[in-house]
Amino acid sequence: MMIIAEETSFDEAEIFELYDSVGWTVWTRDIAKVCRALANSHLVLTARDGDGRLLGLARTVSDDEVICYVQELLVGREFQGRGVGRRLLEHLKERYAHCRYFVLTTDHESTPDGPANHAFYRRLGLIEHHEQGLSAFGLPVKSR
Repeated sequence: MMIIAEETSFDEAEIFELYDSVGWTVWTRDIAKVCRALANSHLVLTARDGDGRLLGLARTVSDDEVICYVQELLVGREFQGRGVGRRLLEHLKERYAHCRYFVLTTDHESTPDGPANHAFYRRLGLIEHHEQGLSAFGLPVKSR
């Protein structure tokens, strides 16, 4: 059993365990900051098992009219491949279907997790910006 729900408050130890399980060390260096970021997001969806254990989460930054930016979609390492990420992303796609832009950023295909991430997002109907005649720009990301 998997329960998808919106949440607005976050336990630092639980969030640390999730982010640490996928090796997001940049985030785990200041877990209080991550929890504040989650609390300040437009929407945070969690996936939990029947016992309430956190399996994964997705968070958005959005104006809820034109754009939805999926800032994070992560599933605990031991729960990957069980449909958790798919359920979270499908819920977001439905929730923000009225927005013109539905955007997320992931690692490049040349990184260790890149090929699997790209294949996953493509299976769920997402395509890269350049395939739509669009480009995305940003300031350089500081050290990982």
